[in-house]
Amino acid sequence: MARRALGRRFGWLWAAYAVSAYGSGLGFGALPLIAVLVLHAGTAEVSALSAVGPAVGALIAVPLAPWVEFRRKRPVVIAMDLTRFGAMATIPVAYAFGRLGFVQLLVVSAVVAAAKIAFNAASGAFLKALVRPEDLLVANARFESTNWSSIAVGPPLGGAAIGLFGPVTTVVADALSYLLSALGITAIRGGEEAPQASEKSPVRAGALLDGWRHIMGDPGLRALYLNNMLVSGLIMATEPLLAVLLLRQLGFPPWQYALAFAAPCFGGLIGSRLAHRVVTRHGRHRVFRIVGTLRAVWLIGLVFVRPGVVGLVTVMAVELAIIINMSLYTPVLATYRLERTPKHLVARTLTAWSIGQQASIAVCTALGGLLADVTGPRTALTAAGLLILATPLLLPRREQTPQHEPEPSLSHS
Repeated sequence: MARRALGRRFGWLWAAYAVSAYGSGLGFGALPLIAVLVLHAGTAEVSALSAVGPAVGALIAVPLAPWVEFRRKRPVVIAMDLTRFGAMATIPVAYAFGRLGFVQLLVVSAVVAAAKIAFNAASGAFLKALVRPEDLLVANARFESTNWSSIAVGPPLGGAAIGLFGPVTTVVADALSYLLSALGITAIRGGEEAPQASEKSPVRAGALLDGWRHIMGDPGLRALYLNNMLVSGLIMATEPLLAVLLLRQLGFPPWQYALAFAAPCFGGLIGSRLAHRVVTRHGRHRVFRIVGTLRAVWLIGLVFVRPGVVGLVTVMAVELAIIINMSLYTPVLATYRLERTPKHLVARTLTAWSIGQQASIAVCTALGGLLADVTGPRTALTAAGLLILATPLLLPRREQTPQHEPEPSLSHS
C-alpha cells in the first residue's frame, strides 16, 4: 500500500510533534529523578511531585479551554511550546547557580502539565482544519507511532545521558525540543481561519463546562470517555506497583526493569500502522468493541510475574499485548472524537477529555498505592487487573449515526 501524502503543512506539524515527543522521551521521569538525586527528596515528596503538579496543571487548564477555543490555533500551539521551553529552562539555570528547590520543581510540573493540555487541545483543532476528513485517521496513526517509538527509545538514552553528563542533561534536551517544535510550527504556511464566537461570550462561566456537556450529551462519546478514563487510570496505576514488585521484592536489576517497559513500546509501531487497514476492513465500531476489549484483558497477567527470565518475559509479553491494542485503538478514538465534535467545541472537548483522564490516573494511582501499603503490590495489581475486566461493559453497544458539519478550512495565502 502506497504511503498517503498529507501535504507539506502536515509534514511540518508531524516533524514538530516528533521533535517534542523524542525530547519528552529523553526527559521521561526527569523531575522526580532530580528531586531524588539533587534535592535528596523522600518518598512523600517524590509522590507529591508526580501527583500534585499534574493535578494543579489540570485545574489551571480548565479556564484556558475557552481562551484556546476562540483564538487561532497555530499561535496557541507555538505559545504553549514556548511556555514549556521557558518553564523547563529554569531548572538547569537554577541548578547551575545552586538555587534549585523543590517548590520550583512543583511549579514547573504544574505549568508544563497545563501547557500540555492546552497544546493538545489547540493542536487537535488545528489538525482537524489542516487535513481532509478522510485523512484524519492516517494522521492520528502517524502521531501515535511517533509517540510509542519515542517512549521506546527516549528513556534508555536519557538514562545513559544522565549517567554521563549529569542530572539536568535530559531537562535541557526536553526544553530545547519544545523550542524546536515551536520553530517547526512557525514554518507552517497558509492563513488560518479565524474562529467565530458563539452567540454568548466565550468567557462566560458556562463556557468552562461546554466540553463536558458535549461529551456527556453524545452517547458514543460519553461511553468512550468513561471507558477511557477507567482503562487509562487502572493501567497507569500499575506502574508504581510494578516498580516496587520488580525492583524491591523480586530483585530485578534496573536495566531489566527499563528493558521490560521500553522494548514492548515498539509494539506501538505495529498497532498504529494497522489502524487504517483494520478500520477499512472491519469498521470502526468493531474496533471499539473488539480492540477496546482486548486492551483490557491482559493486565491481570502481571499478577503472575515471578523472579528471573520467565518473569521478565511475562512482563514484556503483557505490556506488548496491551500496547499493540492501545496503539491501534487510540488513533481510531482520536479520529472519532474529532469527527463527532463541532469545530467551535473542539478545544474545550479535548481539554475536558485530557483533564478527566489525568484526574482518573491520579485517583487510581493514589488508591492503588494505599491498597499496596496495606496488602502488598501483588494484591493491588490483582485488584486493578480484575476491575479493568469490567471496563468493556462501558463501550458503545451500537454504532452511532455520523454527524455532519461544515468542515473548517485554512485560507491560503
